[in-house]
Amino acid sequence: MIVIIDYGMGNLGSVVNMLKKLGVETVVSSDKDAIKKASKLILPGVGAFDNGMKNLRDRNLIPLLNEKVLEERITILGLCLGMQLYTRGSEEGRMPGLGWLDAETVSFRFEGVNANLKVPHMGWNTIEICQSHPLFAEMNNESRFYFVHSYHVVCKETGTVVAQTDHGYMFPSAIAKENILGVQFHPEKSHNFGMKLFKNFVERL
Repeated sequence: MIVIIDYGMGNLGSVVNMLKKLGVETVVSSDKDAIKKASKLILPGVGAFDNGMKNLRDRNLIPLLNEKVLEERITILGLCLGMQLYTRGSEEGRMPGLGWLDAETVSFRFEGVNANLKVPHMGWNTIEICQSHPLFAEMNNESRFYFVHSYHVVCKETGTVVAQTDHGYMFPSAIAKENILGVQFHPEKSHNFGMKLFKNFVERL
């Protein structure tokens, strides 16, 4: 059973609808019993870093997520803010992140010829696949996804970056550390490319 974690910070309906098109039944829940039974998890996210961590804390979900992800090692997919919450912290706020990645979340900083680039990075952009991974099976560097974000992840463990995207400079747009997966874009808004990514998540991981 795939559980989409409801902590008040995501495009839950869009994620559910896309998986439903694939014939995949999901449960949207913040209920601990439902999460305990999950075979896979999706952590969506829209909004501010501290709000996301506060909502997870207030629902007392952090210990359970650590148990499921770090001990049981079930596969989790973080979407946009959901991926950023994996890091140790963010320049956007003061609260510590989940700390699953040796990484930080930082704001876009542009200078020189890119000084006037817009933030947030918003709209369609391509990815550059850095290493083979089942999440991007049968996809290539022409694959396009929808982005909306002002912050991005910087990974100290470079081997965790499986795709990157150019907005003034290259930033990680997808990470994978064993069972911990994340994408900076919104697959639920990315039409056929997003559908393919979810299909790979369901069938290959």
